[in-house]
Amino acid sequence: MRTAFVGDLHLSADRPDITQAFLHFLKHGLDNVECLYIIGDLFEVWMGDDIAEPFSKEIASAIKQVSLTIPVYFIQGNRDFLVGKAYCQQAGMVLLPDTYQSNLYGTQTVILHGDSLCTLDVSYQRFRRFRSIGIVRWIYAHLPRQTRLNIAAKIRKKSQQSNQQKHYQIMDVELSAVDKLLQQTGCQRMIHGHTHRPAIHELSNNKQRVVVGDWYTHGSVLYVNSQGCELIQLPFKDQQTDPR
Repeated sequence: MRTAFVGDLHLSADRPDITQAFLHFLKHGLDNVECLYIIGDLFEVWMGDDIAEPFSKEIASAIKQVSLTIPVYFIQGNRDFLVGKAYCQQAGMVLLPDTYQSNLYGTQTVILHGDSLCTLDVSYQRFRRFRSIGIVRWIYAHLPRQTRLNIAAKIRKKSQQSNQQKHYQIMDVELSAVDKLLQQTGCQRMIHGHTHRPAIHELSNNKQRVVVGDWYTHGSVLYVNSQGCELIQLPFKDQQTDPR
């Protein structure tokens, strides 16, 4: 048996190819999988559970079908941090805290989206702390629909412009933050996304940092079992090829 991890799909109505690839994965990529983790940025942007788009309801229905046979866990990302309990319930997903620990086949593992590890990006970390304040999230959730849509569009545009100006190192995780979290949790392995740089990093003291890939040009899945970790690419052009 094995556990599957995906993240950084950034699903949106204007990228139906990604949506179809993910739906195909849910039907054909979970053989011998005992649970599925979706570790943030499932959606490109999320304005609130009450204004989910039609395609996101299709996604919820597909994930719900998976949840009838195996557990599906969800961690909020920086793009969909407003995905709440209502949508998770609709999709049959268990909403996890930002940082979650699990014993995966004998290896203590800490699982997170990964944006909290980019500590050199001071402006983003400031925003992250601000949007995590309970009253801020409550006020945003109760704004008129169109206002939230406008805010989401501005945040997306500002993020894209800001990322183009930021140095590669600033947008990557800070290794001292990685070491600190591993020490705090006492874990041997860390699994995260966010950076869109899939890799399996072997660290000192037999520790490991595994990064899931994004779904911009092809799908990306991390499978973990008792033997270790394996990153798999899923081509968009030939969705009849099972990721096994």
